Amino acid sequence: MTNILQTIQQLQFTDKPQAESLLITFIRETFDLSVQSVELRPLAISLNSFNGFITLTDGNKLFFKTHTEQDTVIDEYYNAHLLAEIGYPIIQPLYSTTKTGQQFLIYEVITAPSVFDVAWDIEMGANTTDYEALKQAQNDADDALFTYYQNSLEAHTPTPDAPVHQLFYHRLTGGRYDRFYADNTPIILPHGTFHMGDVKRVKWVINGQAFIETINDLVADAIRLLNPAIPRPTIIGHGDAHNGNVFFRRDEKSLLYFDPAFAGKHPPLFDLTKPIFHNVFAMWMYFPHIKKETTPIHVNVKGDTWHVTYNYALPPVRMMFLESKFERVLIPTLKMVKQAGFLPDDWQKILKLALFCCPFLTLNLADADRFPPEISLLGLAMSVEMGANSDNGRHILDEWLDVAENRL
Repeated sequence: MTNILQTIQQLQFTDKPQAESLLITFIRETFDLSVQSVELRPLAISLNSFNGFITLTDGNKLFFKTHTEQDTVIDEYYNAHLLAEIGYPIIQPLYSTTKTGQQFLIYEVITAPSVFDVAWDIEMGANTTDYEALKQAQNDADDALFTYYQNSLEAHTPTPDAPVHQLFYHRLTGGRYDRFYADNTPIILPHGTFHMGDVKRVKWVINGQAFIETINDLVADAIRLLNPAIPRPTIIGHGDAHNGNVFFRRDEKSLLYFDPAFAGKHPPLFDLTKPIFHNVFAMWMYFPHIKKETTPIHVNVKGDTWHVTYNYALPPVRMMFLESKFERVLIPTLKMVKQAGFLPDDWQKILKLALFCCPFLTLNLADADRFPPEISLLGLAMSVEMGANSDNGRHILDEWLDVAENRL
């Protein structure tokens, strides 16, 4: 039964009836529920998860969600009670199992749209009315998030069992990195097919900015600096609060957290990593073929250096998410942690290396069935921009990090 949910997650896109048949069997064997049918909802946001609806024999309808993580080394997920106790507006499950490999939660039906869907409609011009209300809700939620951090800040401590590390350190060391990017793995790019061993040694100049580290350097640095054994200040956080795990309640103009698979006591920089990257920079990951058509990208090879140019302008709704997280959460948190004497000198590098893991390890950039060559290259370039230090010029992320540093 250990791999059944991963099988369902993958099948939902290729053989939905078979996936639903497997899921009915899993639910009937796991919960004391009389299930009539299930309906999976394969969504762009479902990169390592799946969700949908259960219809019971009495006609009642429920909602389910699970996160699947191959190579997991964490035993306990879904610490929703910690979030509720500190004040997070978080949906509590009616039924749940959190055994390793079988993390599955069942909720009352949720009618509010996800922030992911609302923001995508705004970005695509399909929704011209929600922007201001969403901005206010995001600002209010981020103000509240900083309060949760204030109320739960604790001194330096190792956090080896914190689920959030599954998204970063354990993906690097627990098998995913080797499965995705072994040296002999081929990757198809606009200028040819390469082995990942060669790509990981390449030097990069991206949009005129020279970056110091190779991908090999970034992986080594991330394994060293993101180690859960390193004592760090902690807060109580959701861990994976990207827009797909947050609902927008239009009537109340407020946000509601959901799916706390990686909730727990962990460093605040790691808590902010997923929303900063996925809410702002990651739409190419969810909609690769759409973004391919709107993101011209070119590469020129000079010796051991790839010169990449691309245009991936951030729409206003993405800039709103970035500004809100920095101004209302990250910068106040850095000040708070510094005042408490907990801020490491290399906080920028730690955050950037965690951000590097998002484009590089959420999905396999060498998967030609998912990503066109142009988007695979974009993903590699953005991985470098997230994690590496620019030698001249500044990426928009680095500009905001400079603002944060100057405010301390």
